[in-house]
Parts: sequence; structure tokens; C-alpha cells
Amino acid sequence: MMKKLIVEFIGTFFLVFTVGMVVNQGPVLGALAIGSALMVMVYAGGHISGGHYNPAVTLGVFLRGKCEAKDVVPYWIAQFAAAVVAAIVVCLAVDASLSLGVGGGIEKVVPCIIAEFIGTFALVWVVLNTATSKGTAGNSFYGLAIGFTVFVCAISVGGISGGAFNPAVGLGVFAMGKANLAMLVLYIVTDLVGGAVAALTYKIVNGND
Repeated sequence: MMKKLIVEFIGTFFLVFTVGMVVNQGPVLGALAIGSALMVMVYAGGHISGGHYNPAVTLGVFLRGKCEAKDVVPYWIAQFAAAVVAAIVVCLAVDASLSLGVGGGIEKVVPCIIAEFIGTFALVWVVLNTATSKGTAGNSFYGLAIGFTVFVCAISVGGISGGAFNPAVGLGVFAMGKANLAMLVLYIVTDLVGGAVAALTYKIVNGND
């Protein structure tokens, strides 16, 4: 049961986080990002928890007879908790960017770390669950899921950190003269940590598969 709740928490968090980060992106781009966020998280976690990420969906699935009564409240707790945590993280990222400025330098450290960590975690989480998991073996959608994860993250937090989500991309951006040495270090360290945390979370949920 705990594995399902972890998946529901991660999926709901990413969905609500995306909503919070793209509200000012315009109705079309924002809606596309939000829908894409839900899509990639369903691809990544649907085979484990059902990919509800919505208390109303959980209720509907329960009434349909496909969710046990004992699972409903725990699912709701995980989903609501994820929404609150996502809201806090959005406030930290957005408020820090607005109050400290986004013109470069040390003042960007906190929002950039948040942006790169979440983006890389989401990317690696989706890669592991769609391209390496026995539960999704042989699927034909992993490329779409992975690509759209980058799309969502680029729209939601790319304006904060530049949207590397990849140490190699970070090095390339630095070599192009588009990032300073401090940002290169941030890209490498934060993205590697994000990937490692995603892998550890995957192993908690899936074991050695």
C-alpha cells in the first residue's frame, strides 16, 4: 500500500506544482503543460497505483468497484498532502525568484536548485518507470512520456534555472557562454542529486524489479 501512496504523492505533487508554475503562461501553453504533466505521471505510475492523482478520480474508481474501500482515505491523504507540499514549493521557487531577482548571480541559487532538482527528479522518475520497469516492459510510449516530461519542466521552471535537467546539457550551456561557473556547478550537483533521489525512490517502490 505504501508504494501506491508514494506514487500518488509524486504524481499529484508534480501535477499541482506544474499548475502553480504555469498559471501565468497563458491559457493554451499552460493547459498543454498541465495536461502533459498528468499524462507523463499516469504513464510513470499508472501500473502501480492506477494513476489517480485526484481525490475525485479515486472516489469514482471506488464507486466503480475498482478501488478497495480501505484505500480511499489513504489515497486522499497522499493526494491532499502532495498538493500542500507542492504549493509550498511553488511559493518558495516563485517568491524567491521575484524577491531576489532573476538576473543572474548568487541570488538565483535557491529557486534554481528547486527548479533543477524537481525537473531532473521528474525526468529520471519517468525514465525509470517507463523505460526500465517490468510493469511497463514492451510499451511504445516511453519516448513520448520522457519527451513530454522535459517539455513540462521546461515550461514550468525553465525560466528560473534555464531548464538543463541534465549535467551534460549544463556543461554545453556553460561552454556556449550562456551560464557562469557557479551555474555549471549547480547544474551538475543538483541534477545528479535529483537523479539519485529518483532512483532511490524507484527502488523503494519497485525494489530491484
